[in-house]
Amino acid sequence: MAKSSSLNVRVVEGRALPAKDVSGSSDPYCIVKVDDEVVARTATIWRSLSPFWGEEYTVHLPLDFHHLAFYVLDEDTVGHDDIIGKISLSREAIAADPRGIDSWINLSRVDPDAEVQGEICLSVQMVEDVRGRCLRCHVLQARDLAPRDISGTSDPFARVFWGSQSLETSTIKKTRFPHWDEVLELRELPGAPSPLRVELWDWDMVGKNDFLGMVEFPPQVLQQNPPNGWFRLLPFPRAEEDAGRNLGALRLKVRLNEDRVLPSPYYQPLTELLMESVLRPAEEDAASPLVVLEEVTLGDCRQDLATKLVKLFLGQGLAGPFLDYLTRREVARTTDPNTLFRSNSLASKSMEQFMKLVGMPYLHEVLKPVVNRVFEEKKYMELDPGKMELGRTRRISFKGMPSEEHVRETSLGLLTGYLGPIMDAIVGSVGRCPLAMRMAFKQLHQRVEERFPQAEHEDLKYLAISGFLFLRFFAPAILTPKLFDLRDQHADPQTSRSLLLLAKAVQSIGNLGQQLGQGKELWMAPLHPFLLQSISRVREFLDRLVNVEAVGEAGGSARALVPPSVTVREGYLLKRKEEPASLATRFAFKKRYFWLSGETLSYSKSPEWQMRSSMPVSHIRAVERVDEGAFQLPHVMQVVTQDDAGALHTTYLQCKNVNELNQWLSALRKASAPNPDKLAACHPGAFRGARWTCCLQAERSVAGCSRTHSAVTLGDWSDPLDPDAETQMVYRQLLLGRDQLRMKFLEGSNMDTTLEADTGKGLRDCPDALAQQRTAATRLLEVLEDLDRAHEEFQQRERDHAASSPLRP
Repeated sequence: MAKSSSLNVRVVEGRALPAKDVSGSSDPYCIVKVDDEVVARTATIWRSLSPFWGEEYTVHLPLDFHHLAFYVLDEDTVGHDDIIGKISLSREAIAADPRGIDSWINLSRVDPDAEVQGEICLSVQMVEDVRGRCLRCHVLQARDLAPRDISGTSDPFARVFWGSQSLETSTIKKTRFPHWDEVLELRELPGAPSPLRVELWDWDMVGKNDFLGMVEFPPQVLQQNPPNGWFRLLPFPRAEEDAGRNLGALRLKVRLNEDRVLPSPYYQPLTELLMESVLRPAEEDAASPLVVLEEVTLGDCRQDLATKLVKLFLGQGLAGPFLDYLTRREVARTTDPNTLFRSNSLASKSMEQFMKLVGMPYLHEVLKPVVNRVFEEKKYMELDPGKMELGRTRRISFKGMPSEEHVRETSLGLLTGYLGPIMDAIVGSVGRCPLAMRMAFKQLHQRVEERFPQAEHEDLKYLAISGFLFLRFFAPAILTPKLFDLRDQHADPQTSRSLLLLAKAVQSIGNLGQQLGQGKELWMAPLHPFLLQSISRVREFLDRLVNVEAVGEAGGSARALVPPSVTVREGYLLKRKEEPASLATRFAFKKRYFWLSGETLSYSKSPEWQMRSSMPVSHIRAVERVDEGAFQLPHVMQVVTQDDAGALHTTYLQCKNVNELNQWLSALRKASAPNPDKLAACHPGAFRGARWTCCLQAERSVAGCSRTHSAVTLGDWSDPLDPDAETQMVYRQLLLGRDQLRMKFLEGSNMDTTLEADTGKGLRDCPDALAQQRTAATRLLEVLEDLDRAHEEFQQRERDHAASSPLRP
């Protein structure tokens, strides 16, 4: 039975942060770490002690992760960034509440002695001879230790304590991966049995040594099951200190999704029920799994559920019928046309997630050129008189301070200069829109027209589509390009305001001008002529968009949302030459343009260059970070490949920043996830000067000294389909509505009123419908009970296996 684990993390905002700059403010940003791996960095919020980030991440994790940490730093243009504080959440604390954590948490001081990481490998024996008992501690090696020196390494040694005795190993200079292979023997002294404690320290020539971590084993473990293997280093136990109110606080939302996934055959009955649901009359359905899910799923879980359901039906080739089923239910119960699809119902969320999963390459093709222009040109645009900063517009006019009217006219010209290409790209994109999206919109158009055929509702069939395509897809992507992978970084305040104005305009066009001239934003009036002109173009575009013939979806064994040949990530990286002879490290890295698809990682001198070099994705065996000290360069990663002869080759690539590094790491790991023979360990350094810079080993072919992190990836639209994990999540949600379903249909107390509310008919008028609903409810409950039993059987096997295995300390 497989296990899956992922974290949903939202860094919302901060408050009352301390001032770190002479101006009396700070420039805070947040780093998110899982154990010792940096998985995300938020944008820097300039000159703020109460920053708002609103950044959200999904992180797929290994099952044995231990803690999640948030570090808040103040960015400095000169020198090192200042550490403000941190928040550390243990895996147990996150998992304590299934709903997760959603609260303000105070920052605490960063204590260097508590910032430990890595593992130590020990083999302990208790030996008896004529002189009495002796503890023999074989200190073999350690890995991934914290860097304590300015060089990015440490000078570690181990100190072993047993009772009142202690011994030390030798010191290994300039490494985070020391190999000691030393045996320390300590004789037992009279008195009570003592625990064994092994401490690691970084030796310093000047000043006190720095603590690197410790492990401790009680006497009972030493006697019954002496330690033998790798052990995680821990900080010194200390009293819980004040969370540091003077350091401010962060508002965080964190939820751990962890589950056991059964083998595929166990999910087949539930999958069949789900697929059958979308093929029956939706309006009279009251007991299918989808109806139960609609009723019991709320809040953030509804978005997660919508994503899983869309992926599940995409994999079966039934995404169209699934969306049509939800649309029919939503339309049937809507009485006020003005509220159609305006709530965050399961139908709305499913269509929204469907567009993100299927249409992201289309979105990039349509919007990316103009969004890039806005970021690169950094033009000042403002129509709201209350927000105009005339002093900042000197770059527009050199004839003294410009007037408000002049700023408005100049801004209007700039805005229409961006909006024109945006609308041209959108209305000209019919042929590039994915066929699955066009079919979904055609069904939506048809259902709305059938439900509201009156002439006064003529625009409703257009609004239903544009409400999704413009208001929930194009406009949000323009407003926050980073969240849609259009940019690697968030916009600065000025660019962010320009994007907001463009997003408002696109939103007004998507509303077909219904709100023009109303509300508080009358200052948008100068744009109205352009918006009204665009609205007629949008109607024509939507008519052409839904003018498509039905084509069956390819289903069955689908495992990816995009074909393997489609590029999922591209951009400039610095590539290290294979064997730079005498070049300085910096000059050994050359700028190259890279493309990643499900089949190849290819590169050339520029995007227009015809000749490309490439490596098959199927040859990738590891994708890992590289220590900064390996080349004295930050943000370097390595791609380890294996040729047909079995030889390993390493390609080193440098990214611009930590976010770009994380995105490339994640994309490459996901693309190579199905590959066999993945490496369990690799070297985070480089082989230079006849030795590895990480572990100082002189043999190039020696086994890697650090564990690989292939399971750590960022969740996004390109995640592969996983029908078993998706069905398992659906099963968990259905369990929440099991009692409600049983009372509704099988216990007889309120069946009449319930059925009447669901179908609009009385019980006496539809005995056949009631019988069908009872049969469907009984079948669903039986499927859930079968899955319950299967989970219990597998868990019992795990418990039996654990009981028969030797105890671990």
